Amino acid sequence: MRITWGYRPATMRRLEVQPFADEHLDAAAALLAERHARQRATEPLLPEIADFRAHVEESLGADGASGWVALQDGDVVGYVIGAPRSNEIWGPNIWVELAGHAVRDAETIRDLYAVAAASWVEGGATRHYVLAPATDVELVDSWFRLSFGAQHALGIQEVADQRDVSGEDITVRRAGPEDAEAAVRLDLVLPEHQRGSPVFGVTQNPNEEESTAEYREALAEEGEAILLAERDGRPIGLLVMAPIERSSMHTGLARPDRACILGFAATLPDVRGSGAGLALTNAGLAWAREQGYETVVTDWRETNLLSSRFWPKRGFRRTFLRLYRSIP
Repeated sequence: MRITWGYRPATMRRLEVQPFADEHLDAAAALLAERHARQRATEPLLPEIADFRAHVEESLGADGASGWVALQDGDVVGYVIGAPRSNEIWGPNIWVELAGHAVRDAETIRDLYAVAAASWVEGGATRHYVLAPATDVELVDSWFRLSFGAQHALGIQEVADQRDVSGEDITVRRAGPEDAEAAVRLDLVLPEHQRGSPVFGVTQNPNEEESTAEYREALAEEGEAILLAERDGRPIGLLVMAPIERSSMHTGLARPDRACILGFAATLPDVRGSGAGLALTNAGLAWAREQGYETVVTDWRETNLLSSRFWPKRGFRRTFLRLYRSIP
């Protein structure tokens, strides 16, 4: 089935949007390679990729995936692929993953989405998520003009030396199995904060008994660092560092070599602004240096006013944005 969608000025050739087929894989991979090369020119810490076709095939091979290509005079000039994740977590959803779209002209994504969204919404998927390169201003703008907004960000930086001075009365140490209960209490701080305005996150608190057992097990393992900030012996903050391979979010095009992830951080509300977050961040970067990591990544909700300001000020640069649109 061929769908001709929209018009172009006389100086531009008409686009044709049609379903993605195997014959389009090589051309789509070339477009993705071009997109990633542009992004790495701005953010060289992102990984070098040898086989872009494999990433496109992975997106197209996901359960329930559907895709479309845009053609001009028979040449593929853009594609979009979407697939659902768990409805229990994300509602009736479709995700355009990291390798799920690339276009030669940013405006083309609007034509592609117009066709794709009609199919997705007809199938009942009304919550749409897109992982887009944060450095591609024109592409992000095209998604924004489709009523998407920035919900989440992935960040990256070199494993730097200490950049800020933290409170002198705050100490940070590696937590041990005996600190599991304190770690669980601090672990609950972030979801509680994100249930409020302006995040309005829908999260459920984990079972504390199960979480305590999980923390005891994690605290007895090597390979990651669970750091506890204290003031006068009182636990006031928690930060977790781990190899990037343990992340389900920083994958594929967003997974640098020799990298670790700052996977969690939270401080008690009554100590914010005291330097506890700085002390934890400095300790986390020190651990990364000791382990020989060259790059550290993290992520945050853009609607979380605290984290969306704190992490960029600590040197993290946005690499990808998770964009979101809910259709009534």
